[in-house]
Amino acid sequence: MAKRERVVRMSVEQPLWRALTGYRVLTMVYAVLLAIFGKDNFGQQRFERPWVAFAYLAFLFVWTLATLPKVRSAASCTKRFLGADLVVALTGIMLTPVADVHSQTFDGPTLPSIWTAGAVLAFAIKGGWRWAAFASTFVAAANIIQRGDPSRDTFHNVLLVWVASIAIGYVVEVARASERTLARALEIEAATRERERLARDIHDSVLQVLAMVQRRGTAIGGEAAELGRMAGEQEVALRTLVSSGLVPPTRVSEDAAEGAVVRTVDVEEGSGDEAAPRDLRALLAPYAGSRTSLAEPGAPVLLPAEAARELAAAVGAALDNVRVHAGAEAQAWILVEDEPGEVIVTVRDDGPGIPEGRLAQAEGEGRMGVALSIRGRLRDLGGTAEVISVPGQGTEVELKVPKAQVSRGKAGSAR
Repeated sequence: MAKRERVVRMSVEQPLWRALTGYRVLTMVYAVLLAIFGKDNFGQQRFERPWVAFAYLAFLFVWTLATLPKVRSAASCTKRFLGADLVVALTGIMLTPVADVHSQTFDGPTLPSIWTAGAVLAFAIKGGWRWAAFASTFVAAANIIQRGDPSRDTFHNVLLVWVASIAIGYVVEVARASERTLARALEIEAATRERERLARDIHDSVLQVLAMVQRRGTAIGGEAAELGRMAGEQEVALRTLVSSGLVPPTRVSEDAAEGAVVRTVDVEEGSGDEAAPRDLRALLAPYAGSRTSLAEPGAPVLLPAEAARELAAAVGAALDNVRVHAGAEAQAWILVEDEPGEVIVTVRDDGPGIPEGRLAQAEGEGRMGVALSIRGRLRDLGGTAEVISVPGQGTEVELKVPKAQVSRGKAGSAR
């Protein structure tokens, strides 16, 4: 499977990771200095078991410096590391009364002190406010247990860390959503500029040649007139294709660890990439011609590949019926509507219409064009096909595919 992939990566959260790296180093140094020079309320060394305190702080010093690469980006900050980092913080909190017997009597700092907030902030930046709430709840519980008889200041500090971490996690989620929106806007802008460039090039060359062939063929007559007619149809089809601005569907990464990622993937025909959504407009564009008009949304109409192909095939079958029953001179119109819950494609013609009961009669005679080629395809997709015709006023075929039922429809067709 041959692919060409272009990736543009943006991340406004990267400065947050750099800030977190600095915060962890500074608060680790602060915790060590606080243990060395800190005194209790009586001006004495506050640790009854200093070896416990300095053993933990030595480990905290090594752990902080050794794990600096882990907090440089969301990709390197794994769930396993976050869990281990939280355990280090909780262990320091619970060891505080072992090293300092009076810590439950007086509201002194814990062994890791404000370094603990860095572990919670890593959860917030990595996974948003839900992860932050999870980590800060454990820290709050550990602080309350460590105090034994927590004071008002203890509850105040616990609540402050809990609210602040959740707020930062929420801001990170909003920033990521903004990144994805900006990335999509930049992609659309780039695609529009490329489409305009191609349109200019094609207009200056191919379209002008086709228009000249049409005029000359019509003027000469005979077989040349037929050639001119065909050139005119190709000109209309090519002009429709250019003006529609068909671009390959894009995929924005769902992995929050990657920030906002815009991928443009060109898959060669026949490569078998069934997972990628297809733009229905690209499949309907070849049907446009001098006697078939195509009206479509300005944005891509994305459907699963199989569903898009089946819906386009149903449209093709409806146009075949127009040519067979309404005549070669009949005019047809294709209207594509991308609704929130469904995709609607309407095929209308100005032919003589279908007499009442003719469809049922044709099906009874074994002529299954509408029953299988159109209604059968839509039924397999979980959709519907409705034929509305009034004798003398043309025929309208309305095809509806509910987006929520596309996957179920595909499963049904497999059976």
